[in-house]
Amino acid sequence: MFSGSIPALVTPFRDGSFDEPAFRRLVDWQIENGSKALVPCGTTGEASTLSNAEHHRVIEICIEQAAGRVPVIAGCGSNDTRNALLHMNFSKKAGASAGLCVAPYYNRPGQAGIIAHFSYLAEHSDLPIVLYNVPGRTVTDIEPETVCELAKRYPDRIVGIKDASGDLSRVTDHRMGIGKDFCQLSGDDELALPANAAGSVGCISVTANVAPALCAEFQQACADNDLVRARELNDLLYPLHYAMFEDASPAPVKYALSRVHDWILPGVRLPLVECSEQAKRAVDEALEHARLV
Repeated sequence: MFSGSIPALVTPFRDGSFDEPAFRRLVDWQIENGSKALVPCGTTGEASTLSNAEHHRVIEICIEQAAGRVPVIAGCGSNDTRNALLHMNFSKKAGASAGLCVAPYYNRPGQAGIIAHFSYLAEHSDLPIVLYNVPGRTVTDIEPETVCELAKRYPDRIVGIKDASGDLSRVTDHRMGIGKDFCQLSGDDELALPANAAGSVGCISVTANVAPALCAEFQQACADNDLVRARELNDLLYPLHYAMFEDASPAPVKYALSRVHDWILPGVRLPLVECSEQAKRAVDEALEHARLV
């Protein structure tokens, strides 16, 4: 259903508010440079600091600007099941192709609670769901057995996963437990190469915000089984993958974008602040290594 390079888009701000013109330009630039789908209002989009009205506006603008050129996987996650359903219902009406739904954070549900959460969403919305597992942020972990159970229980609703667990063995766990048609996407740029080798079909990427063409070419090389070219591109991008997390994300990627484009500002919302001088140096060096500046 989804594959290739899929940026988890930043949400640009100007004077504290959503910078709609910059976001529209970002969407166009991403599509023109080979991104195969777009994810608004994910972690990189600072969804946790957006009001529901802002959250829905960002999704609406992304879908409107994409204009059917690529699918939009709308960030619909929440630790409140009813609020996640609210996001899903809005996204479905707006024209999203799927909802990216993170494991409930802070509440720390067990596996039974995770199954109940996603079952409720699958039973009350007909928008396809891409699970999002990122234990480093949520503390909760959607274990492979739970992923398989949900996919088998709702094969037309639970269609894929963005896995940022860092555990590459899970790609095979999911393939063996569900089948090769279940859409697996890496949630870690630096692990995209081995994840693709194991059976993933793309990456929901932070780095693609600032290097969409290189990330798209890398994913195409993987799809073409051109390992030599994929390694070359991975080497080019590798320092940038790590520089994106030299400070609290998405501050480094917003700084990187401000280096590449004069129409995007580096500002983030509290409690985040702009990245440190050390992080800026790491980003600058990585941009030069990737020949982006």
